[in-house]
Amino acid sequence: MKTISQVASLTGVSVRTLQYYDEIDLLKPTTVTDAGYRLYDETALEKLQQILFFKELGFKLRDIREMLEESDFDKIEAYKQQKILLRMKRNRLNRLIALLEKLERGEVCMDFKEFDLTDYISALEAFKDNNTEEIVKHWGSIENFEQFIQKVQDDETDVAKIAIRQFGSVEKYTEAMKYNLEHFSELMERADTLVANQDEILQRSNDLYLSLTSDKTKDVTSDEIQNIVRQIVDFSKETSMGMDMGEGFWDMVIESYSDETVRGVTDKNYGEGASEYIARALQYYFHKLG
Repeated sequence: MKTISQVASLTGVSVRTLQYYDEIDLLKPTTVTDAGYRLYDETALEKLQQILFFKELGFKLRDIREMLEESDFDKIEAYKQQKILLRMKRNRLNRLIALLEKLERGEVCMDFKEFDLTDYISALEAFKDNNTEEIVKHWGSIENFEQFIQKVQDDETDVAKIAIRQFGSVEKYTEAMKYNLEHFSELMERADTLVANQDEILQRSNDLYLSLTSDKTKDVTSDEIQNIVRQIVDFSKETSMGMDMGEGFWDMVIESYSDETVRGVTDKNYGEGASEYIARALQYYFHKLG
């Protein structure tokens, strides 16, 4: 047992703060002597440690108390989540320090908040720490996955720009990617199924685009053409493994048909002018612009 003064000395938490924690039922002493002295055992100190971690992460005392009082509170799981959140905070601070160093050198730096992938990168790091078997199975090795994370970090601004175009914001992109990580095994099983049926899928896709471009004189706004476009969109959803592709995904697809390489391949496969025709058909489907 330790006295309140000893706990204060050990943890750096003031005696008055510990008394306040007792008053609000956040951290009760293990026992109180007849003389009124508060005493704390190892379990109480462990709880205090949890409280301090949550405080460091910005949680309000009321919320911390409610979490700790939950019947299904798992301290080990809490440690894992706290580690993830603290890593995110550390990475954020590192980025701020790096920005300040650039500013000190006189460099002109844009506001980088919009392009901050710290949350996503931290989620990847957490996934790596807790899913070794799955990573080795589908990525070949932990090193390969670490290289992927490094690639995201190295190309962070470019990745973020694409994420914003496809999902509307980095936050929405991160949430979608976190969902994918949480359902990684399930998604990989679907991917294996798609690979096994690859020829059939490619044939189905080719048939749909052949049907769409068989007569490019037809009005792209007609019910016939728009029905084919709907089938293409539905088929894309079926083969996306259930992943959220983002609200801007199809706009990026439409834009891709103006790329010289994509246009060349598309026109070669489906006839001259096919890329422009497909783009206009998709544009009308999603935006009702002929």
